[in-house]
Amino acid sequence: MAEELRLPGRRARILELLNQQGQVRVTELVAALGVTDTSIRRDLDILEGEGQLRRVHGGAVPLPQDFRAERYSEKLHLHLAEKSRIGAAAASMISPGEVLIFDSGTTALQVAVNIPAPLRTAGMLTFVTNSLPLAEEMRAWPSPNLLMLGGFYMPDYQATVGPQALEQLSQITADKAFLGADGITLADGITTSHVLMADLDRMMVERARQVILTVDSSKLGRAGLVHVAGIRQIHVVITDRKAPPEVVDGLRAEGVTVQLV
Repeated sequence: MAEELRLPGRRARILELLNQQGQVRVTELVAALGVTDTSIRRDLDILEGEGQLRRVHGGAVPLPQDFRAERYSEKLHLHLAEKSRIGAAAASMISPGEVLIFDSGTTALQVAVNIPAPLRTAGMLTFVTNSLPLAEEMRAWPSPNLLMLGGFYMPDYQATVGPQALEQLSQITADKAFLGADGITLADGITTSHVLMADLDRMMVERARQVILTVDSSKLGRAGLVHVAGIRQIHVVITDRKAPPEVVDGLRAEGVTVQLV
C-alpha cells in the first residue's frame, strides 16, 4: 500500500481523484491511500456532509457543477450591504508596504474591493491569498504584487486548499490577515464549515502579526463545524451594528477590539 497520508492531505487527495476520475470507489481509495476502508468511509461521509461530494453505493460521485456555483454566488450576495461597510472599515486599516493575507471569505473579498486607488499601484502592497475571486478582482489593478497559493481547487469556495497551499503559507510572514468565518462564539472561538479550509485559516492566523476577523453579525453567537482559532488569537473583529451585545461585550472583555459599522 502507499504510505498513509495525514488526514487533511488524504481528504484533499480524495477530492482530487474524484475530480480527475468522475467517481471514486472505497476499495480503490484504500489501496491508493494506505488506510482502512473504515477510515475511507468516514472521510467520504464527512466530505458529503460538507457538500463536497455525494455518497453512492461503494464510493462517491461529484455534486452537479451548477449546485457548486450557486452556493458561492449565494454567499457572495448575502448581507452584501453589511459586508461592503465591513470591507471599507477593514481596508482603512491597511498601510503602504504591508504584506497582507486574505482568506476565501466573501467578506474578506470586500476588503480588497474597498482598498483605495493609491494603494493599488505596483509595489505598494503584497497580497497572499487562496481566493480566485480576489485574484480576479485584482486582475485590472496596475501590476499588483499577488502570491496565489497553489493546491487543490474547491469549486464550492472558489479557492485552493491542501498541503501545497499550507507549505507555501508556512514560509510567509504577513503584517495582517483578513479572515472570514462561519461562526464565532466565546466558548468555541472562530469556526468554519470545512476541515480543509480550517487548516488553511489556522495557518493564516499563525503567519500574521495581526489577525482581523471580518464577519457580518449573523455569524456572531453561531458555531461552525471545525475550530480555527481561539478568541485570544484574534486582534480585531469588524462587524455590523446588529451584532448581539452580549457577544460584543464578551469579545471586548477578552481583549479583542470590536468595531461596529
